[in-house]
Amino acid sequence: MQRQWRIIPHDAGRVEQMIRSTRLPPVVAQLLVSRGVYNAEDASRFLDTKLIGLRDPQLLPGMADATDLIVDAINSKTPVVIYGDYDCDGMTGTAILYNGLRLLDADVSYFVPNRLEDGYGLNEDAIRKLAQRGKKLIVTVDCGITSVAHADLCRELGVKLIITDHHTLADQLPAAEAIVHPRLPGSTYPFGELCGAGVAFKLAWSICQKVCGAKKVSESLRRYLMQSLSLAAIGTVADVVPLLDENRILVEHGIRMLRGEPLPGLVELMKLTKLDQVSTLNTESIAFSLAPRLNAAGRLGQAQLAIELLTTPAGDRTNQLADYIHQLNNTRDTLQRSVMLAASKQAKAEFDPEGDPALVLAGVGWHQGVIGVVAGRLADKYAKPVLVLSMDAAGKSEAVGSGRVGGTDVDLHEALAECEHRLMRFGGHRAAAGLTIDEREIEAFRGDFCEAVARQWTDKEIVPEIVIDAEATFGQLNLEVIKQIEMLAPFGCGNPRPVLYCGGVELDQPARRMGGGDRHLTVNLRQGSKVIRAVAFSAGDWCDQLNDTDGQIEIAYRPVINEFRGFRKVEIHLVDWRPATSMAAV
Repeated sequence: MQRQWRIIPHDAGRVEQMIRSTRLPPVVAQLLVSRGVYNAEDASRFLDTKLIGLRDPQLLPGMADATDLIVDAINSKTPVVIYGDYDCDGMTGTAILYNGLRLLDADVSYFVPNRLEDGYGLNEDAIRKLAQRGKKLIVTVDCGITSVAHADLCRELGVKLIITDHHTLADQLPAAEAIVHPRLPGSTYPFGELCGAGVAFKLAWSICQKVCGAKKVSESLRRYLMQSLSLAAIGTVADVVPLLDENRILVEHGIRMLRGEPLPGLVELMKLTKLDQVSTLNTESIAFSLAPRLNAAGRLGQAQLAIELLTTPAGDRTNQLADYIHQLNNTRDTLQRSVMLAASKQAKAEFDPEGDPALVLAGVGWHQGVIGVVAGRLADKYAKPVLVLSMDAAGKSEAVGSGRVGGTDVDLHEALAECEHRLMRFGGHRAAAGLTIDEREIEAFRGDFCEAVARQWTDKEIVPEIVIDAEATFGQLNLEVIKQIEMLAPFGCGNPRPVLYCGGVELDQPARRMGGGDRHLTVNLRQGSKVIRAVAFSAGDWCDQLNDTDGQIEIAYRPVINEFRGFRKVEIHLVDWRPATSMAAV
């Protein structure tokens, strides 16, 4: 589906007022105004990411009860298990709590389900085995909020259950001893967008305060919490929650800790990804280098190794784990390319990827660990929700699926809920979800799901679009301007890196494909006398189209600084392009 381009109108009066009241650079003032920040107070709140901006953890619903239960378990040496999720958010959150309870000399272990064998969330067999091993308290991370039956099983087995989660709530809450969730019914907590690792960090902070009997914790616990910020930052970026409010603070200071005092496992992973050689770390460093490698372990059924990496002291074992996880990411990449190729061919051959309201693609043997990434790539490409289902090669009747919404405002969880009668189970939130379905129901489900999404397109008047912050010529781009733009960082969901518009652009040299499998594109573009290099990731199929286009083009792009061997220069990341038209702000 073709995205509409929408340039946010330039309000010169508000920009000028912002410049006078804040003394910010004009480009920063304009970008703040384009994002709905109109006065000095709101600008300060947006730009200021001091740690004191984090709210008292006791304000989170369920925090007091959870803290008391865990501290009692620490003091009584009650066997505690941290039950995490197998994605990056769950693994980092699990590591945060495990590191903290181990530091406090608790009888603590961790468990994370195997993505390929156990599935998501609490698992009956796992709970029974943990109970048999003498575990008396289970603390979930990034899962459990819909696990009503599993909570009942814990009570039956005499195991206490604390749930920490951030996912969409069901109609009925589990009967756990405590539930820590930023959007719990009846809660007045002002920011409901913490990820699982963010919630885990708040719980760890609260435990440290309880143990110390004061708001100010001991130096050893303070150092632990500061290092845990790096894990919270990785989980926050990887889970694509909005980088606003507390999340901005967690990510900003987490990145500072990655630069200054990273955990031993992250030190080794940063060496392998060459992040130890760059002068600047940012959210892209996490999103494109660290998070994919940690996620690769979970996607290939070895999440416990990623948690071990994040909880192991420096030494040979840490080096071995980092190297192995780095290699797992290469394996994941190969599997992902294979499924991406097959799913793309199916989308074009059997469906109408431009006209259908959503795509539901299914293949035998598609690796379950990569179908979510493939769904995300296709959803971004076609600007619509995409579900990718993996059918079992051994002939089992259950198919496992993962879905993404492609930057649209479609509520995926709501659409799946309308089709619940076709599904064995499902879960997630509005932007990403997972499901299990009887293969015999796939065709009927496909129709129901597309109808549910189509109703949202109509009822909510959803229009896929690219929102452009401002117009900027190549001549305006220099290192100082980009440095000023970086004042709005950290960038990510809810606060994307600014997208700019430029017209009258020509190809200075033919575009060419690059990267493994020719997935990406590079091209030198010229506007007037200035030439600048552009890169488009996962857009290799633009190459022939660009080279075959006569005349000038218009581009939507993000300016970035490319650093190579100590040399820094401005480049652009192409978001979209089209043959020249008369562009009008709307």
